[in-house]
Amino acid sequence: MKKSRFTEAQIVGVLQEWDKGATLADLVRRHGVTEQTLYRWKKKYGGLQVSEAKRLKALEEENRQLKRIVADQALNLQRREGRRVNRKLVQRLYHEEGLAVRRRRRKRVAVPRTPLPGLTGANERWSMDFVSDALSDGRRFRALTIIDDFTRESPAIEVDTSLPGDCVVRVLESLADTRGLPKAIVCDNGPEFRGEVLDQWADRRGVALQFIQPGEPIQNAFAESFNGRFRDECLNENWFVTLLDARRTIEAWRVDYNVARPHSGIADRTPEEFAKAHLITATSTNPQPD
Repeated sequence: MKKSRFTEAQIVGVLQEWDKGATLADLVRRHGVTEQTLYRWKKKYGGLQVSEAKRLKALEEENRQLKRIVADQALNLQRREGRRVNRKLVQRLYHEEGLAVRRRRRKRVAVPRTPLPGLTGANERWSMDFVSDALSDGRRFRALTIIDDFTRESPAIEVDTSLPGDCVVRVLESLADTRGLPKAIVCDNGPEFRGEVLDQWADRRGVALQFIQPGEPIQNAFAESFNGRFRDECLNENWFVTLLDARRTIEAWRVDYNVARPHSGIADRTPEEFAKAHLITATSTNPQPD
């Protein structure tokens, strides 16, 4: 949706000049707008105060976002039920309703690198990373995100004000009890991942830590993609009052992501559906310590 170069306060100011006797021609000349624009402003904002105009704009934006959410969910449902979707018709309707989704520009790797080996099943390789955000009072918190690179499932998102290496190990140990551990975990070079605590745990558990090159987050592509969606759809869309509120909201989003959100990279199935379809036994690759 194209953004006006005039704020609501400026538009109301121009309309007030008009009400006080300024001629249409004078307003067009001084403000560099067309007569059609002035009439459109008068129809939409005429008689409103600045605060009322801003509230009207906010309500329009909320309505636009709601329409986008409903439209996206309806399309996902149609695809999952096997219905044919007319792409050109969908694009036209989205455009008419101002629902075009902004796409993040993908980073490109400047130099060739050795690709990660292909995957054939769940629990072969995970990716993990950190995302930061803030509560309504300004206090910062962190989220440890963990992704299964094959199924696209998110086994856990741990939220706390601080997440040192021993917390990372605690989360991984909890997952070992519920779904087993992967053969390898891709992560960056942060102190929580490079520290002795995680290193000793990985050695004891037989899990290979695959560190990306410093300054090359694109090499942790699965985590980067997931974190972008996590921020766009959860962190940026919610107002967290307390840490408990953040944990509950984020966990609800994680569950919905796993069980109800089709993913184009796994044949438009949800991560849970895809995992069940490719279920393999991975416990033999992660023996329990003596």
